[in-house]
Amino acid sequence: MDAKTSRYNAVNGTTKTKVTAIPGDGIGPEVVRAVQRILAAAGAQIDWEEAEAGAEVFKRGIASGAPQETLDSIARNGIVLKGPLETPVGYGEKSANVTLRKFFELYGNIRPVRELPGIRTPFSGRGIDMVIVRENVEDLYTGIEHMQTAGAAQCLKLITEPGSERILRLAAALTLAEGRHKLTCATKANIMKFTEGMMKRVFERIMPDYPAIEPSHMIIDNCAHQMVIAPEQFDVVVATNMNGDIISDLAAGLVGGLGVAPSSNIGDHAAMFEAVHGSAPQIAGKDLANPTALLLSAVMMLRHIGDFAAAEKVEQALLVTLEEGKNLTGDIAPKGTGVGTTAYTDQVIANLGRTSGYASRDYKALTLAEWPKGVWHRAPTERLVMGLDVFIESGALPAELAASLQAAAEGTGFGLKMIENRGVQVWPALSGQPFLVDLFRCRFLLDGPADSAEPAIAKLMAAIGAKHHWMHVEKLQRFDGKDGYTKAQGEN
Repeated sequence: MDAKTSRYNAVNGTTKTKVTAIPGDGIGPEVVRAVQRILAAAGAQIDWEEAEAGAEVFKRGIASGAPQETLDSIARNGIVLKGPLETPVGYGEKSANVTLRKFFELYGNIRPVRELPGIRTPFSGRGIDMVIVRENVEDLYTGIEHMQTAGAAQCLKLITEPGSERILRLAAALTLAEGRHKLTCATKANIMKFTEGMMKRVFERIMPDYPAIEPSHMIIDNCAHQMVIAPEQFDVVVATNMNGDIISDLAAGLVGGLGVAPSSNIGDHAAMFEAVHGSAPQIAGKDLANPTALLLSAVMMLRHIGDFAAAEKVEQALLVTLEEGKNLTGDIAPKGTGVGTTAYTDQVIANLGRTSGYASRDYKALTLAEWPKGVWHRAPTERLVMGLDVFIESGALPAELAASLQAAAEGTGFGLKMIENRGVQVWPALSGQPFLVDLFRCRFLLDGPADSAEPAIAKLMAAIGAKHHWMHVEKLQRFDGKDGYTKAQGEN
């Protein structure tokens, strides 16, 4: 079901938006109820359909943390407001949060960061107002890991061209929808030239499609540094999954922390809105929880479904409440003056219809092109096999290992070019004293490039396997005249 076109339902003669509400764990039910009360008082036309996910679901033996009924509800409605979910230790498997993002391909994580009245931080008065857009389903967070030896682990960093283009076009569309002007693409392309470099190259390719936006690229570590030194320079920042995860939490810390940090997860067919903070089980059921982050997430949801009037009404009531500092929850109130969740919610409701000194942006609808179904495939004009990287477990010194592998490669059409250990060439030996572990990447090159090298590969691997324990093999390929592999540190 398309979240853009099929989320409206006629209820009692009134057009309402059907929304799946997941109360979640810990303080989740309290903050969800508080937000629902405020939205109802503001006149938001929402028809709630409650569903479950999280700790209690894990305990029933559902390893994903989300039962089929919940998945069906999200598929029907396309819009979710979700309380925090616990990922239990000792039972269950994947995080239920990750399950929902992956199952519905919620590829874009949007994290607005804005200075809020009444919440004092070392950065107050700097005019911080930015959005972090994080790719949400690729990168190291695919969770593809393998133990290579008993003491060496590997995690696959997977970045794709369409995955990069989707998140970059989402970031550009959001920049325009919010009346912003600058889009910064933050990557580590100086080191990871194929993966992080993929996002940088796609960014440079597509930005001419958005002449109203001022594009820039920044190395991710410098971006984190600049967010602390001069955060007011940023408008919208887009990054790969793990980098975006880190800098979005950093940015939230500039304006008061995760307790006031909203977020949305956007896909072609569904959108999920949630607070960034955790389930805080230590205060659950005590009427102490602060619903601000989830309320701001709900404001994002209202704008997503096109109810801009209700969104502004709720946002302004919240800003007035924070500005006046009356009846705030204990985590943001002056010491000794805090009230409970219910009283804070009542205060926001009492302020509906009032306007703060902090203007809301002139938001427009976020327009996204839906990506076609099917398997994305880019066929190269020319593909040549240049060689193999074979990962071998060995306790031998590099020279001894090299001699054995050279002997194994005789008559296979391959020659041993180099051996590296944790990214550094160790054979032929270079100056320096690298610390060696028992996982070696051994690079073999064919006597000459080949369109197909499977028989030679099979012959080489059989010879290696007769003497050594190998874990995996990577083909070294050249696409359209460009090598599709990097060199080890020190390799010529």
